Amino acid sequence: MIGVLGGTFDPIHSGHLRPALDCFQALGLEEIRLVPLNVAVHRAPPVASSAQRLAMLEAAIAGQPGFVADPRELERPGGSYTYDTLISLRAELGGERPLCLLIGADAFAGFLGWHRPADILGLAHLVVMRRPGASEALDPALESFCSGRLRGRAGDLAETPAGRILFQSVTQIDVSATRVRELIRRGLSPRWLLPDAVISIIAAEGLYR
Repeated sequence: MIGVLGGTFDPIHSGHLRPALDCFQALGLEEIRLVPLNVAVHRAPPVASSAQRLAMLEAAIAGQPGFVADPRELERPGGSYTYDTLISLRAELGGERPLCLLIGADAFAGFLGWHRPADILGLAHLVVMRRPGASEALDPALESFCSGRLRGRAGDLAETPAGRILFQSVTQIDVSATRVRELIRRGLSPRWLLPDAVISIIAAEGLYR
Protein backbone atom coordinates (compact mmCIF):
# COMPACT_ATOMS: atom_id res chain seq x y z
CA MET A 1 0.00 0.00 0.00
CA ILE A 2 1.09 3.54 -0.81
CA GLY A 3 0.29 6.50 1.44
CA VAL A 4 -0.29 10.00 0.07
CA LEU A 5 0.00 13.12 2.22
CA GLY A 6 -0.54 16.51 0.64
CA GLY A 7 -0.04 19.92 2.14
CA THR A 8 1.34 23.40 1.72
CA PHE A 9 4.41 22.45 3.80
CA ASP A 10 5.23 26.12 4.42
CA PRO A 11 7.30 24.92 6.24
CA ILE A 12 6.97 21.20 6.84
CA HIS A 13 7.11 20.48 10.58
CA SER A 14 6.72 17.78 13.23
CA GLY A 15 2.93 18.04 13.08
CA HIS A 16 3.16 16.67 9.53
CA LEU A 17 6.05 14.27 9.99
CA ARG A 18 5.24 12.39 13.18
CA PRO A 19 1.62 11.54 12.26
CA ALA A 20 2.85 10.45 8.82
CA LEU A 21 5.36 8.13 10.49
CA ASP A 22 2.64 6.81 12.81
CA CYS A 23 0.53 5.89 9.77
CA PHE A 24 3.50 4.49 7.87
CA GLN A 25 4.20 2.07 10.71
CA ALA A 26 0.64 1.27 11.81
CA LEU A 27 -0.63 0.57 8.29
CA GLY A 28 2.50 -1.23 7.09
CA LEU A 29 2.82 1.10 4.10
CA GLU A 30 5.47 0.52 1.45
CA GLU A 31 6.01 4.26 1.13
CA ILE A 32 4.44 7.64 1.73
CA ARG A 33 4.36 10.22 -1.04
CA LEU A 34 4.51 13.73 0.45
CA VAL A 35 3.03 16.08 -2.13
CA PRO A 36 3.47 19.86 -1.71
CA LEU A 37 0.68 21.83 -3.36
CA ASN A 38 1.34 24.36 -6.08
CA VAL A 39 -1.62 26.76 -6.22
CA ALA A 40 -3.75 26.86 -3.06
CA VAL A 41 -7.48 26.66 -3.77
CA HIS A 42 -9.08 27.23 -0.36
CA ARG A 43 -6.32 28.95 1.60
CA ALA A 44 -3.84 31.81 1.38
CA PRO A 45 -0.94 31.27 -1.05
CA PRO A 46 2.30 29.91 0.41
CA VAL A 47 4.95 32.33 1.66
CA ALA A 48 7.94 30.27 0.52
CA SER A 49 8.42 29.48 -3.16
CA SER A 50 7.75 26.06 -4.65
CA ALA A 51 11.49 25.38 -4.87
CA GLN A 52 12.04 26.40 -1.24
CA ARG A 53 9.18 24.28 0.06
CA LEU A 54 10.35 21.26 -1.92
CA ALA A 55 13.91 21.73 -0.64
CA MET A 56 12.67 21.91 2.96
CA LEU A 57 10.58 18.78 2.43
CA GLU A 58 13.49 16.85 0.95
CA ALA A 59 15.74 17.93 3.82
CA ALA A 60 13.14 16.95 6.41
CA ILE A 61 12.70 13.36 5.17
CA ALA A 62 16.31 12.65 4.18
CA GLY A 63 17.32 9.34 5.70
CA GLN A 64 13.77 8.19 6.48
CA PRO A 65 13.13 4.98 4.51
CA GLY A 66 9.85 4.95 2.65
CA PHE A 67 9.28 8.71 2.68
CA VAL A 68 9.29 10.23 -0.81
CA ALA A 69 9.04 13.90 -1.82
CA ASP A 70 6.66 13.95 -4.79
CA PRO A 71 6.71 17.22 -6.81
CA ARG A 72 3.89 16.37 -9.24
CA GLU A 73 1.59 19.18 -8.07
CA LEU A 74 4.40 21.72 -8.30
CA GLU A 75 4.92 20.65 -11.91
CA ARG A 76 1.21 20.96 -12.80
CA PRO A 77 -0.24 24.41 -13.57
CA GLY A 78 -3.48 25.67 -12.09
CA GLY A 79 -5.18 24.91 -8.79
CA SER A 80 -3.95 21.92 -6.81
CA TYR A 81 -6.79 19.43 -6.47
CA THR A 82 -6.42 16.09 -4.70
CA TYR A 83 -8.57 14.40 -7.34
CA ASP A 84 -6.12 15.39 -10.10
CA THR A 85 -3.16 14.20 -8.04
CA LEU A 86 -4.74 10.80 -7.44
CA ILE A 87 -5.59 10.45 -11.14
CA SER A 88 -1.91 11.12 -11.89
CA LEU A 89 -0.76 8.59 -9.29
CA ARG A 90 -3.16 5.97 -10.63
CA ALA A 91 -1.74 6.49 -14.12
CA GLU A 92 1.72 5.84 -12.70
CA LEU A 93 0.98 3.03 -10.25
CA GLY A 94 -1.92 1.25 -11.93
CA GLY A 95 -5.44 0.63 -10.78
CA GLU A 96 -4.95 -2.35 -8.48
CA ARG A 97 -2.44 -1.04 -5.95
CA PRO A 98 -4.09 0.22 -2.74
CA LEU A 99 -3.65 3.96 -2.21
CA CYS A 100 -4.25 5.56 1.19
CA LEU A 101 -4.93 9.29 1.30
CA LEU A 102 -3.88 10.59 4.71
CA ILE A 103 -5.90 13.57 5.96
CA GLY A 104 -6.30 15.25 9.33
CA ALA A 105 -9.57 15.08 11.24
CA ASP A 106 -10.17 18.81 10.73
CA ALA A 107 -9.76 18.45 6.97
CA PHE A 108 -12.04 15.40 6.97
CA ALA A 109 -14.78 17.43 8.67
CA GLY A 110 -14.94 19.52 5.48
CA PHE A 111 -14.30 16.68 3.05
CA LEU A 112 -17.69 16.85 1.35
CA GLY A 113 -16.79 20.37 0.23
CA TRP A 114 -13.69 19.14 -1.60
CA HIS A 115 -13.53 18.87 -5.38
CA ARG A 116 -15.21 15.55 -6.35
CA PRO A 117 -15.09 13.85 -2.94
CA ALA A 118 -16.90 10.68 -4.04
CA ASP A 119 -14.50 10.30 -6.96
CA ILE A 120 -11.55 10.75 -4.60
CA LEU A 121 -12.82 7.77 -2.61
CA GLY A 122 -13.08 5.84 -5.84
CA LEU A 123 -9.36 6.36 -6.34
CA ALA A 124 -8.03 5.86 -2.80
CA HIS A 125 -8.88 4.87 0.74
CA LEU A 126 -9.19 7.67 3.28
CA VAL A 127 -7.08 7.40 6.42
CA VAL A 128 -8.29 10.03 8.88
CA MET A 129 -5.53 10.92 11.32
CA ARG A 130 -7.16 11.54 14.68
CA ARG A 131 -5.52 12.63 17.91
CA PRO A 132 -6.12 10.45 21.00
CA GLY A 133 -9.22 11.53 22.87
CA ALA A 134 -10.64 13.54 19.97
CA SER A 135 -14.41 13.52 19.51
CA GLU A 136 -15.72 10.78 17.23
CA ALA A 137 -18.92 12.67 16.40
CA LEU A 138 -19.48 13.40 12.71
CA ASP A 139 -21.72 15.81 10.86
CA PRO A 140 -24.87 13.89 9.75
CA ALA A 141 -24.04 14.30 6.06
CA LEU A 142 -20.51 13.04 6.62
CA GLU A 143 -21.75 10.19 8.78
CA SER A 144 -24.06 9.16 5.94
CA PHE A 145 -21.14 9.36 3.49
CA CYS A 146 -19.10 7.06 5.75
CA SER A 147 -21.90 4.50 6.09
CA GLY A 148 -20.76 1.11 4.81
CA ARG A 149 -17.25 2.40 4.15
CA LEU A 150 -15.75 2.49 7.65
CA ARG A 151 -13.23 -0.16 8.57
CA GLY A 152 -11.49 -0.90 11.85
CA ARG A 153 -8.30 -2.64 10.74
CA ALA A 154 -5.40 -1.56 8.55
CA GLY A 155 -5.51 -4.97 6.89
CA ASP A 156 -8.96 -4.20 5.50
CA LEU A 157 -7.46 -1.50 3.29
CA ALA A 158 -5.03 -3.92 1.65
CA GLU A 159 -7.87 -6.04 0.31
CA THR A 160 -9.02 -3.51 -2.31
CA PRO A 161 -7.46 -0.53 -4.12
CA ALA A 162 -9.80 2.18 -2.81
CA GLY A 163 -13.15 3.07 -1.28
CA ARG A 164 -12.72 2.47 2.45
CA ILE A 165 -12.33 4.84 5.40
CA LEU A 166 -10.17 4.19 8.46
CA PHE A 167 -9.70 6.37 11.53
CA GLN A 168 -6.10 6.12 12.68
CA SER A 169 -4.88 7.39 16.04
CA VAL A 170 -1.69 9.46 15.73
CA THR A 171 0.64 11.34 18.05
CA GLN A 172 -0.75 14.66 19.23
CA ILE A 173 1.67 17.49 18.43
CA ASP A 174 0.39 21.02 18.93
CA VAL A 175 2.25 22.83 16.16
CA SER A 176 1.22 24.59 12.97
CA ALA A 177 3.09 26.25 10.11
CA THR A 178 1.46 29.54 11.13
CA ARG A 179 2.95 29.23 14.60
CA VAL A 180 6.38 28.37 13.22
CA ARG A 181 6.35 31.35 10.87
CA GLU A 182 5.25 33.67 13.69
CA LEU A 183 8.07 32.50 15.97
CA ILE A 184 10.61 33.16 13.22
CA ARG A 185 9.08 36.55 12.43
CA ARG A 186 9.52 37.50 16.09
CA GLY A 187 13.14 36.34 16.10
CA LEU A 188 12.43 33.30 18.31
CA SER A 189 13.74 29.78 17.74
CA PRO A 190 11.37 27.13 16.33
CA ARG A 191 13.77 24.35 17.29
CA TRP A 192 12.19 20.94 18.02
CA LEU A 193 9.03 21.96 16.19
CA LEU A 194 10.65 21.04 12.88
CA PRO A 195 13.86 19.28 11.81
CA ASP A 196 17.16 21.13 12.20
CA ALA A 197 17.82 20.62 8.48
CA VAL A 198 14.68 22.63 7.69
CA ILE A 199 15.66 25.36 10.16
CA SER A 200 19.02 25.62 8.37
CA ILE A 201 17.30 26.20 5.02
CA ILE A 202 14.96 28.78 6.54
CA ALA A 203 17.96 30.66 7.98
CA ALA A 204 19.99 30.44 4.77
CA GLU A 205 17.08 31.68 2.64
CA GLY A 206 15.95 34.33 5.13
CA LEU A 207 12.41 32.93 5.10
CA TYR A 208 9.49 34.12 7.20
CA ARG A 209 11.25 37.15 8.71
